Amino acid sequence: MSSITKDIRWVGVNDHDLDLFEGQYIVPEGMAYNSYIILDEKIAVMDSVDRHFGKEWLENLETALEGRKPDYLIVQHMEPDHSANIAAFMDAYPEARVVASAKAFTMMKNFYGSDYADRRITVGEGDSLELGKHVLKFITAPMVHWPEVIMTYDCADKVLFSADAFGKFGALDAEDEEGWACEARRYYFGIVGKYGMQVQAVLKKAAALDIAVICPLHGPVLSEDLGYYLDLYKTWSAYGVESEGVVICYTSVYGNTEKAVKLLEEKLKEKGCPKVAVNDLARCDMPEAVEDAFRYGKLVLATTTYNAEIFPFMKQFIDHLVERGFRGRKIGLIENGSWAPTAAKVMKGMLEGLKEITFAETTVRILSAVSEENQEQIEKLAEEMK
Repeated sequence: MSSITKDIRWVGVNDHDLDLFEGQYIVPEGMAYNSYIILDEKIAVMDSVDRHFGKEWLENLETALEGRKPDYLIVQHMEPDHSANIAAFMDAYPEARVVASAKAFTMMKNFYGSDYADRRITVGEGDSLELGKHVLKFITAPMVHWPEVIMTYDCADKVLFSADAFGKFGALDAEDEEGWACEARRYYFGIVGKYGMQVQAVLKKAAALDIAVICPLHGPVLSEDLGYYLDLYKTWSAYGVESEGVVICYTSVYGNTEKAVKLLEEKLKEKGCPKVAVNDLARCDMPEAVEDAFRYGKLVLATTTYNAEIFPFMKQFIDHLVERGFRGRKIGLIENGSWAPTAAKVMKGMLEGLKEITFAETTVRILSAVSEENQEQIEKLAEEMK
C-alpha cells in the first residue's frame, strides 16, 4: 500500500504466479492489478482485483480505511482481473453502493449474477460524484477496450483514473530495466491496438483536463513528464511511426530463407539503416514482433510457400496486423519455394486491404537456395528499405 496524494492511496496487488495474461501474453515480470482508495468525507474505492487476490485486497482496504467504512465502489472496467471481487466487497460493506456505467451493470449480472439494483448508481459522460472536497467526474471510454469502460477524473488532486489505458505488463515490485515504454507498447498493441480511433477520442477529452497524475489499472502510477506518455499514446493510436528503422519478420524451414534475411540485415546496416529488428516468428514472442511492426516505419516479410499458401506462423502474424488495423507502412517481400513459389502473392493479398500501405518494387524470389540473382535482389531491396 502506498500514498499517491494526501487522500489517495494504492491498495492493489502484485501477481507473480501468472504465466499468461489473458491466456496469451507472457508476463515474466508478473502483473499488477491496481485498485485505489480516495479518503474524504465519503470514501470511494476505485475497482477491485483478480479473483485470486480477494483476501489480500480486502486486507489492504481495511488497513487504508483505519476503521472507517467505504461509501462507494467505482467499477470502471468489467474484465474479471478488475471486477472479480465486487461481490466480496459488497458483502463485506453492506452499506456501500456500486458506481458504474449502464453497460457495466448488465455485464455484472452476466458475470456474477447480480446488478445490485437496490445499491447502484449509474453514471455516464459528464456525471459527477461528490465525496467532500474531492469531486469525481466521469468520462465514457467505449471500446478502450471494452464497451462499458469509464474513466474518472478527481478535480481536487487532478488525478485521472484511466482504466486500462496507460497500462503495462509487469508487477510493481519487479525490476523494470527497459523502462515504461517497452512493456506498455506490447500491452497497447496486443490488447488495445485495434481501437485507435476510440483511443484518439478519449485523448481529446483528456486534453481538456488539467492532469497531474495518471492512475491506470495495470502498471505504475504516472506523475512525471506526462507529456511523454500522452505523446506516445497519440502516436500509437494514430498508427504513426514511433522510431525510424526496419523490422524483418521471417520463417525458415531449412535455413535458406533465414540466410536471405541475415544478408538483408547486413546490407541494411551497411547502408546506414538506424535500426534493424529481426524476428523469427516460429521462435520469438509473437506480441513482441507485432509491437515491432507498429513501432517502426518499414517492414520486410520473408517466408516459404507452404501448401500453396504461406508458413503458418507468418499467416498468424499477418492476421494480427490486419486485425489491429496496420497502416501507413512500407513493406518488402521475400518468398521461397522449390517448385511453385506463391508466398509473395499470398502475403500481398492479405495486406492489400490495409490503408496507406506501399510495397517495395523489389520482391526477392528464392527457388530453394539463395542464388547470385537473389543476392542482387537483396541488395536492391536493402537500398529501397534503408
